[in-house]
Amino acid sequence: MTTPTPRTASTEYAISQDRERWSSRVAFYFAAVGSAVGFGNVWRFPSLVYSYGGGAFFIPYALALFLVGIPILVLEIALGQFYQTGDVGVFGSIHARLRGVGLASVACGYMLVTYYSMLLAWVCNAFFDSFGSTNFWAQEEVTGEEAANYFINDIIGAGTVADGLATRLVPKNVGYAFLTWTVIYLCVAWGLKWTGRITYFTMGFPVVLLFIFLGVSVNLEGAQSGIHEYIRDSNWEVLTKTPKVWSDAVSQIFFSIGITFGIMTAYGSHCKPNEPAFFNSCVVAISNSLFSFIAGFAVFATLGYLCTKDEECNEVKDLPYKSFGLVFGSWPVALGTLPGGEHWIR
Repeated sequence: MTTPTPRTASTEYAISQDRERWSSRVAFYFAAVGSAVGFGNVWRFPSLVYSYGGGAFFIPYALALFLVGIPILVLEIALGQFYQTGDVGVFGSIHARLRGVGLASVACGYMLVTYYSMLLAWVCNAFFDSFGSTNFWAQEEVTGEEAANYFINDIIGAGTVADGLATRLVPKNVGYAFLTWTVIYLCVAWGLKWTGRITYFTMGFPVVLLFIFLGVSVNLEGAQSGIHEYIRDSNWEVLTKTPKVWSDAVSQIFFSIGITFGIMTAYGSHCKPNEPAFFNSCVVAISNSLFSFIAGFAVFATLGYLCTKDEECNEVKDLPYKSFGLVFGSWPVALGTLPGGEHWIR
């Protein structure tokens, strides 16, 4: 048997000449940060902070970011740049028997897309439902609990599930899932340069919306108490008495940045081999965490406002929100205080 000749930097440079490139480094940043930023930033990160002692969660989160997240991200982007191919090709170039590792990561990425596409389908359902004759947001004084229940029971369809077992399809959500997959196809069908340009909107617009939500939230009554719960009133005991906080911080980094899914390796493979992989990785990872941090201010400021509206609430942590309800039960209430609130909610 003969040993396959390993790929070298010189041979890869020759191969890379035909590789499709990002239109600019900014396009790469928008695409990479856009794939990292998502529901995990505006929903799961605030939920973990809420569950694990407020600002105390930042300690394991920061350690996981700098000791695990950024090093692995550097590795993935650098390998993609050097070998000029995706995860299967990268691991296959290291050793033919490692191709299964690349296939496994791609499979995980596919499962993640199917999960996120359904979340987007639910959001589409809620958006178009707001234009119907029974617009839920047309009501006055909608509470956070009512908003969360509306999303979970009416939009997702959990209100019709018996004994906790999902036994039927929700026709609207099936249709919106098809619409979501169609949009995903159109975003990637015209090549990398067009995909990069599309990310200027798909990443830029959510950032604008985030700052709008933040501006609205911090000016609500009681917002200060929510912000104190977020960054000042920390329960440091969770770091020693709740070991799960450390594993959850690491899983949040993996989930939020999108490492080990083959995504960043593929993105890196479309960069020139001499691009600064370490610098690019730091920009992507830190931008992702900043988005989470800022989203936390908006969520907790809104929770402070909701606490002032609940006669039984003495502290923000007394509110019954968790998981989806932390975002879908808080921000709609805050946006509803604006003139034309139902349009802002859309």
